[in-house]
Amino acid sequence: MWMIALKLLGCIALLIYGMKVMSEALQKMAGPQLRHLLGAMTSNRFSGVATGALITVAVQSSAATTVMTVSFVNAALLSLSQAISVIMGANIGTTLSAWIMSAGFSFNVANLVWPAFLLGIILIQAGKHRYFGDFLFGLSFLLFALGMLNATGREMDLASNPAVVNFFASFDSGSYGTILLFLLIGTILTAMVQSSAALMAITMVLCSTGAITIYQGIALVMGENIGTTLTANLAALSANTQARRTAMAHLLFNVFGVCWILCCFFPFVRMICHFVGLDTTSEGHDPARLSFALAMFHTAFNVTNTLILIWFIPQLEKLVCLIIRPRKQAVDEEARLKFISSGVMKTPEISVLQAQKEITLFGERMQRMFGMVIDLEATTDKDAFEPIFERIAKYEDISDNMENEIGRYLAQVSDAHLSDDTKNEIRGMIRQIGELESIGDACYNLARILRRRDGTASPFTQTQKDGMHEIFRLVEQALAEMMNVLSSPREEVEITTARRIEKEINECRNRLRSQDLDTLDLQGHAYENSAIYQDLLNESEKTGDYIINVVEARLGSKLKTA
Repeated sequence: MWMIALKLLGCIALLIYGMKVMSEALQKMAGPQLRHLLGAMTSNRFSGVATGALITVAVQSSAATTVMTVSFVNAALLSLSQAISVIMGANIGTTLSAWIMSAGFSFNVANLVWPAFLLGIILIQAGKHRYFGDFLFGLSFLLFALGMLNATGREMDLASNPAVVNFFASFDSGSYGTILLFLLIGTILTAMVQSSAALMAITMVLCSTGAITIYQGIALVMGENIGTTLTANLAALSANTQARRTAMAHLLFNVFGVCWILCCFFPFVRMICHFVGLDTTSEGHDPARLSFALAMFHTAFNVTNTLILIWFIPQLEKLVCLIIRPRKQAVDEEARLKFISSGVMKTPEISVLQAQKEITLFGERMQRMFGMVIDLEATTDKDAFEPIFERIAKYEDISDNMENEIGRYLAQVSDAHLSDDTKNEIRGMIRQIGELESIGDACYNLARILRRRDGTASPFTQTQKDGMHEIFRLVEQALAEMMNVLSSPREEVEITTARRIEKEINECRNRLRSQDLDTLDLQGHAYENSAIYQDLLNESEKTGDYIINVVEARLGSKLKTA
């Protein structure tokens, strides 16, 4: 019995691993397109449901889709109503896993596994289609684990074990008390294992061996629907109010479905069993029909629940807003990350979109920081000078923090299995945050130089003021173009404008330096003022260099192919 128990646990582990490998391979094949799917297909509730279903079919994990949706709401990429419709679709998409598993119980999967393993290793070694090879490997592991589970279930022969039979016989399968108990067990086990697919496979084994009845098995499936919502709620703990409301909507959606199905549980189950040709009144059922009945119930439950609740999304939105109240912000909004605060998602390919959004926010803050430098230069009131300078100093600390936090996040994403294009994109992102942090340092240096200027006895000449305004205006234009590049799809922007502005900054710096030195030779102003003015010009030119470096890092792969 110990050996059989270990074999059962090993099969479940192999099943989870197969799902993981298959999911990651699908993400590598569809990752870049998957990132834009949510924004492109959530214009109304029906397209949102379709989007959630398609993404879940693609990544083979409803938990991954819901965590991703929570993250996108946290990043303000999706509204709450859009996210609710996506989650409804995710619940439909996840039913495909149950059908794959039921197929594994209906025929000898070894007939498919070994050719798939062979073809997979050939594709992986060939390199050209290695992601499809990875997908075949994951699918093969999944089917192999299902076949082993089926064989182990028959080997256990639980229906002939008096202890097991007596234990489950003590539960009246026709009572609601038993159904509620098994529903609770399914919820707890799924929350612990964090894999509804694994619990679905175990449920199919228990039903096919006769250990539990179809009613008890379906009660476990209902519990699995509730237990899987814990993943999204855990992901939302550190997120904003809207993201936590999205996770709560996922829980309420499944709880509502369980409530209405309990009102007509036995008639609904009998209808499903009749549809697949399963007689609930007889014994010794065909294991394949039992597994198909579970998969059919899973699909019918989620589809029907969606068809009911899709018309009440505004009401569901109001309900979660009443339950989840906005919490007081304990930290300064300017100092916190906005887009990646909920951690690395189970879909690392899509995590890259979150990181790029955070980098765009980083750029916006650096643009705002340079605006403060301009305000500082224009300030004539000494009492107003220090508050602006302190704010610039604070932003310099924020830039250091953002570089470190985004860098750590990208390092975590890099640890996952990624496509080559995504790896190159992450390398470009790491360069972007380094250059953005340098812009923050340059702005702080400009502020310190301006403080030195205000400490001198003689003010700048009008010519020096005009020159400073001219180069600052060019840096402003460069920052505006940088933000255009950061916030736009790479295929829609070019580097031409950014390079033109950077060239103008260099020419302006050289011309103003030469002009100032000529004036100094004619004893037009004090040497101390000239040194400070030259430092301002040089630091402004450095800022322009950092800005063009950000643009080049963002357009890296595009520049190589141009």
